[in-house]
Amino acid sequence: MVAFATALDPLRIANRMLGYEAYRWRLASLDGRPVRASNGVECAVNTSLDDERRKMGGSDRPSMAVVCTGVNIEKYQNKSVFAWLREEYNRGVAIGGLCTGAYVLAAAGLLSNRRCAIHWENLPGFSEAFPKANVFADLFEVEQNIYTCAGGTAALDMMLKLIGEDFDDNLVNRICEQVLTDRVRSPTDRQRLPLRARLGVQNSKVLTIIELMEANLSEPLSLIEIADHVGLSRRQIERLFRTEMGRSPARYYLEIRLDRARHLLIQSSMPVVEVAVACGFVSASHFSKCYRELYARSPQQERVDRKQLLAA
Repeated sequence: MVAFATALDPLRIANRMLGYEAYRWRLASLDGRPVRASNGVECAVNTSLDDERRKMGGSDRPSMAVVCTGVNIEKYQNKSVFAWLREEYNRGVAIGGLCTGAYVLAAAGLLSNRRCAIHWENLPGFSEAFPKANVFADLFEVEQNIYTCAGGTAALDMMLKLIGEDFDDNLVNRICEQVLTDRVRSPTDRQRLPLRARLGVQNSKVLTIIELMEANLSEPLSLIEIADHVGLSRRQIERLFRTEMGRSPARYYLEIRLDRARHLLIQSSMPVVEVAVACGFVSASHFSKCYRELYARSPQQERVDRKQLLAA
């Protein structure tokens, strides 16, 4: 809902600032019925997919078609939607994806060898499901008439960029003042809080080590390799982590690898053994043992619980 609102409202405000209807939009759902967001709010729509297909060859064809999706998008399959998106794109219509919308665009075959953005929480599963897509943890990406953003308030930044291209920075600045934001963020601005703020850690060496760990999850570095990279001894690293993180570096490294594994189990259909390998475990049995110790359930049970939750 945040991505939906922050993509749509800048267009309304732009029209208000300009004094005329520079932008028009309509909302479509698969069957023309209202759509219930994950927060329980129902959104009324104007058209259905069949209506949009009929408009494709006429004057009502849009200049841009934007897909807005949220949680549990990983298994979405609809050949009619995918075909419609491809045909719109082939007719010169710009295609956009908000939040997890990149999943739908990738499944439609529109993101192969193209840069795209998706919410950081969905990035591990997306990159495994669509290895040909060049996915980044950026706020938004624009390439070859394809617009994707990570969701949340990143939709505002992407739409302000589009409005700026159509008009000028003066209009963008006036919209920023209306929505009480001080600037348009760069596409490559980070999605997540900096490690320093996210973890509440101030020691620069510890932060550097954690960045190394997060960049090497499938092939974990040894503590000796990490020590060589940051110019500390193993004992110094052990002592720093005990002080700053309340656990050993090995334990912290294990926890972030298991966190990535959990995202892959939830967001993808990868076999458990492949998830284990992708997260740096030499065997499925060792992976399952570590997973159970941290989460009090096996990787298999994680998937069962997830399926039951989706079916409820």
